[in-house]
Amino acid sequence: MSVQQPDMSQRFEISAALAAPPDEVFAHVDDPLHLAAHMAKPSWAMAGGQMQLRRDEGAGRKPGSHIRMGGRVLGLRLALDEVIVERHPPLRKVWETVGAPNLLVIGSYRMGFDIAPQGSGSLLRVFIEYALAEGFSGRWLGRLFGRIYARWCSERMASDAARHFQAHGKEKR
Repeated sequence: MSVQQPDMSQRFEISAALAAPPDEVFAHVDDPLHLAAHMAKPSWAMAGGQMQLRRDEGAGRKPGSHIRMGGRVLGLRLALDEVIVERHPPLRKVWETVGAPNLLVIGSYRMGFDIAPQGSGSLLRVFIEYALAEGFSGRWLGRLFGRIYARWCSERMASDAARHFQAHGKEKR
């Protein structure tokens, strides 16, 4: 008996130029606490809710390592478990949900980043491939808000990294 994989045909990606070499960028975005910081703060995209992040002994920094998030949004309990499936310092990292995530507008997803040298800095590309959430209301909400949420999350990761290196660059002067 085979397990049917979710249809992760929805996709969004964004790139940001960063004022740091690839190894420094990778060291920063490799830390799930930096990359997912936007999930830990109340925001409009989280309907005022927030998620708590827990890492296993691999700290989300090696293949097979798990990152778990849970919290409440609009009074509903949300939870997910991600596993690192690729990690190639300083150029690429990919993680994906395992099991059935309990989310509102997107379901299972595969997310990651690529880093390429660009002049004296780097180009960071953040991407997400995702399925709509399960059930009638999840699919309905996903059709309405899935792309908006995927864009917000990807843009926050890229812009948070850009802001970090912009501030970091000013400190060096």
